[in-house]
Amino acid sequence: MSDAKSASPESSSAGLFPLRPLTDAMAAEVDRLLSGRTRDIRLTEELRRRFDERAWRQTAKIIRAWMIWVAFVDVLTLALNAILLPREIALSMVAPACLLPPAAILTALVWLKPRSAAVQRASLLGGMCLILLSVALVGVFAGGEYYERHLNIMLFVATSAITIFSVPLAWTIAIACYALGLYFVLQWYNPILEAGSVIAATLFFSCGIVATVVARRTMNILAQKTFLLDCRDQRRVAELADANGRLERLARTDPLTGIANRRWMMETLEGLWRSGGESGVVAAMLMCDIDHFKALNDKLGHGEGDRCLVKVAGIIQSCVRADRDLVSRHGGEEFLIVLPDVGEEEAMAIARRVRESVEAAALPNPSSGVGPSVTLSVGVALKSALDTDISLANLQHEADMALYRAKEAGRNQVCVFRRPQQATGQIAARR
Repeated sequence: MSDAKSASPESSSAGLFPLRPLTDAMAAEVDRLLSGRTRDIRLTEELRRRFDERAWRQTAKIIRAWMIWVAFVDVLTLALNAILLPREIALSMVAPACLLPPAAILTALVWLKPRSAAVQRASLLGGMCLILLSVALVGVFAGGEYYERHLNIMLFVATSAITIFSVPLAWTIAIACYALGLYFVLQWYNPILEAGSVIAATLFFSCGIVATVVARRTMNILAQKTFLLDCRDQRRVAELADANGRLERLARTDPLTGIANRRWMMETLEGLWRSGGESGVVAAMLMCDIDHFKALNDKLGHGEGDRCLVKVAGIIQSCVRADRDLVSRHGGEEFLIVLPDVGEEEAMAIARRVRESVEAAALPNPSSGVGPSVTLSVGVALKSALDTDISLANLQHEADMALYRAKEAGRNQVCVFRRPQQATGQIAARR
């Protein structure tokens, strides 16, 4: 409804809420407009376009309803005139009255979906011109007392449209000027009125219509202010949501390595265990520990130790299934890996791949008792659907025990925990 073309039908008809995000420049303009006086609000072209897109659906619905009711009232009035008025007068009203329904219905049809501003403007102003002309000519053709009566009705119709149509002020002024101009011209040729009476009546009705236009302008400005407030509020809500999102990411992410922290991992696993229900949770838990990490820190410094942790975290993530497996820094130089829905063979294969990949990276650790580079010991614990009595804490404890045995066996190894009912001893997978 602005001078620029309106957006596509899909975005306009469905675009009441939420508003699209504002650019920084538009947000600054919104703040500037809201900081000034309400009566001084003047929307920029982009803000005007967004306002029109947002308001189109409601405005179009009001215009369509008004047009349909005007057409209905016109037909009903014509039928009543045919019954109540003398035949000759009633017949004289038919031709001009028949001009109104097609004009109103055609305008309503144009406003069924968003169109360019030029089409919307032409349809509304053209339809209003024909409607007002039809009402006025009914009185002119009937003559006598109906002449001035229908001109007054025409002004009432124009005033009602001005009041309820939330359209650009220029369109409102155009309707008002046309109605007053039509009234003055037809009254000037009214045989029963003198020139002074015509001028006085026109001035009288002009005061009322001007007041209506001013009221309509005030309503438009208030609607624009509401729109600006919504823009600002939604931007603030978006900023708050973004800040909360960042805080949430910080709360669940290890700041050094960028992977999940222990707190988030345990919360996720508790949810997994709860959702498992009676069927049990099938999973493998891998507890990984960097061998002789304290010696690395003492020899190369904490900066090199931090770089080692970051690189090892990246290597571990590259060895697991990104869309299913969970990796977290469990504390210090320990990492926890959870593999949902895997058996022992697949879990051991992933554990070996992680260990071998860390060793192949050849990260320096000259003080290691295993070799010149960084190595990893891995403990594996498994829970099947049949192990319904194994809790999360039990499985974690078993992974810790398997890791302890891998270190006891010489480090840089993968060890799987076996429960007494499964077998005795442990399986150690060496290089």
